[in-house]
Order: sequence, then C-alpha cells, then structure tokens
Amino acid sequence: MIDSVLLLEGAMSVEKLQRYREQMRTELDKVVDFWQKYSHDTQYGGFFTCIGKDGKIYDELKYVWLQGRQVWMYCRLYRTMERFNKPEILEAAKSGGAFLRRFARIPNSGSPWKCAFCLTRDGKALKVQRTIFSECFYVMAMDELARVTGDKDMQAEAAQMMDQLVHWVRVDPSGLGKPQLSGDTPVCSMAVPMMLLCLVQQLTEARSGEEVDKYREVGGWCVKQILQHLQRGGTAILESVSSEGKELPGCEGRLQNPGHALEAGWFLLQYGLENGDQELQRTAVDKFMEIPFLTGWDKEHGGLLYFLDVDGYCPTQLEWSMKLWWPHCEALIAYLMAYSHTKEPALLDRFSQVYDYTFSHFSDAENGEWFGYLTQQGKVTLDFKGGPFKGENVNRLEKGLVRNHDRLQT
Repeated sequence: MIDSVLLLEGAMSVEKLQRYREQMRTELDKVVDFWQKYSHDTQYGGFFTCIGKDGKIYDELKYVWLQGRQVWMYCRLYRTMERFNKPEILEAAKSGGAFLRRFARIPNSGSPWKCAFCLTRDGKALKVQRTIFSECFYVMAMDELARVTGDKDMQAEAAQMMDQLVHWVRVDPSGLGKPQLSGDTPVCSMAVPMMLLCLVQQLTEARSGEEVDKYREVGGWCVKQILQHLQRGGTAILESVSSEGKELPGCEGRLQNPGHALEAGWFLLQYGLENGDQELQRTAVDKFMEIPFLTGWDKEHGGLLYFLDVDGYCPTQLEWSMKLWWPHCEALIAYLMAYSHTKEPALLDRFSQVYDYTFSHFSDAENGEWFGYLTQQGKVTLDFKGGPFKGENVNRLEKGLVRNHDRLQT
C-alpha cells in the first residue's frame, strides 16, 4: 500500500514538473523576445534598462549592474541552451561587453577597478555607489563572455577585478570611497559574502587546477560569513550582523530580508553539493530556505513580504510590505534545487506554492515580460518592465531554467 502511494506521488511529481517546465520555457521565450526587441541600443551600444510596460524607453540612463546582468544572461543562454545559440544573441552580448569595457570603469575614482553605478546613454559616468555590486556584475559579464568567445584577456580581466573585490571586502575597503565616520560601527551585510560566493561559483564552474584552487579559500570564507547571519539560536536569518558575527542593536539588527535569505540558501546548497558537505546542505534547506519562507510568506494575501522585523515591529523600509519579483524567483530556484536533491514532497509543495503566486501575479500576458513591484494585496503598483534596479527578468528566471534544466524533468 505504501509503495503504491509513493509511486503515485512520484508520477504526479513528474507530471507536475513537466508542466512547469513547459510553462517556464514559454515564459522564457517571451521574456528574451521582449528584451531583444526593445533594449538594444544600436547607436551607442549596450542596453536600455528603463523600459515601460509596452516596451517604450522612458529614460536613456544605463545602469552598470544591469548591463552586466544582460551580457551574462545572453551568454549563458547562448552557451547552455541550444535554441538560444543564435548569432544575434552572441552579437548583442559582445556589443554589451564592449560598452562595459569602454565605459563602466572610472579610473579617476581612485582605483582602476571601480565602476560607475549609472551611465549616460553614450557612456559618461553619472553616479558611483560606494559598494561592490556594479563590479560584481562586471566580473560575471566578462567571465561568461570570455567563455563563449574564448577571449583569455577578458577572462584575466574578470579574475583581476575579482582579486580587487576580495581585497576591498577582506583587507581594505578605502578604495570604495566610503569614509569611516565616528558613529559608524563595522557592519557585515549578508549580500556581500553571498555575492562573492556567487562569483566564486561563476569563476570556478567547469574549471580545474589553479583556477579552482585560487578561490577555494575565498569560497570557504564566504560560507562562514553567511552562516553568521543565522542568529537567535538558529531561529532567524538576520540581514546584517556585527563584524564579530553578533546581533546588532536597533532596527538594523532586527531586519530580515526573506529574498536574500532564500538566495543565500541555494548558494549554500550548491556549495555544499560541490564539496560533499551534507551538514551544510541540510542547513541550507532547513534554515536558509524554510525559516525565511515560513516567516516571510503573507498568509492573508500570498506572496513573500520584502522586509520583516524579527521582533514584530513595523520595518522602517517604506516598501517592506510590497511583493517584488526577485524574492519569488529566488524562492523558485531554491526549492526546485532542494527538491531535486532530496526528493522531499514538502519541498515540491513549496515550489508549487511560490510558482502559482509568481506566475499569476507578475507575468504580463498582454505585453510580455514581468512586472516587478506589487502591493501587499498583489496589485501592480509600478508597471514598468525595467528600471534602475529591475532589469531583464529572464536573468532571474533563467537561473531556474538553465541551471536547473535537468531538475525540471526528474
């Protein structure tokens, strides 16, 4: 009797995953088509990132991290999915890469590796952030483009910038231009080691020898830093902790970001699988996926809340109760990956729950692509498809399809 139930459940799971796979394949095609149709700047190179719901450009500013994401996305699709192995996709990636290499880095900032956050249409630096994220997506773009073009100089450039990022984060952050103020205590944001771990995985994927050994220690350091955000006796994932790994006072210390925690969860799971660390795999699922999902899921309206206060106070972030596209994409990736390796039905149920909400609320059936910002009740509140922070949704959706392509069939 038990065996029959298990077989039935297995058959239902396979059928459900096949249905999801076909729906995601169709959605991915629509999203790629949208960005190919509307985002390419054929005059100056690179990509428009501020795109309205119907594809109209409403601002010509170009945000460096979104330029990097789109180059990476095109290259990844070209390299790993046969139906996107098209000359026009590769040429668009090369154009975006050339635009980045020519304009993104701003040597007069005090470091030859510092990148602008925002550029004018023709590539003039307009704004710099004192963070590492523009540079992180520059690394991802250059490394992935080097993989499809075979350009060793480009690969070396990505590695050099990665070295600078590690130096800024672990040795001396002064090159970022952020002064140390008297009332400012050192804070460790989970986004920093999480993003560096993502780069380690990018730079070492399908490589061996010195290239992998070079980043082994960096990856281990990133994992330890991320695990420090598991606080309160293992019952909460906090967005920021002290440099000693302790809870911070006030609103900053109590802040939770379910999307980031879920994203960290699948990074940790991937690292644990690559290194045969079963304890880390379990921690990734039980702590970094389940805790933020159970605390962050809106039981009344559905969807993941953007920010939470671990003690139940109202977060000070004005957008705390909104539903954003990217935490839901991270949840989809996390639970698909977790289910594929554990085959625990509850994890597939989680994936299904997030999937049903995501595809019924964010996808724009009329114009293609996704809306990114919803009210707590699930209504579209910002109807553009791209802006300063939301780029091509396929970048997030692609992670679920390309990196988990086989998992959708098992």
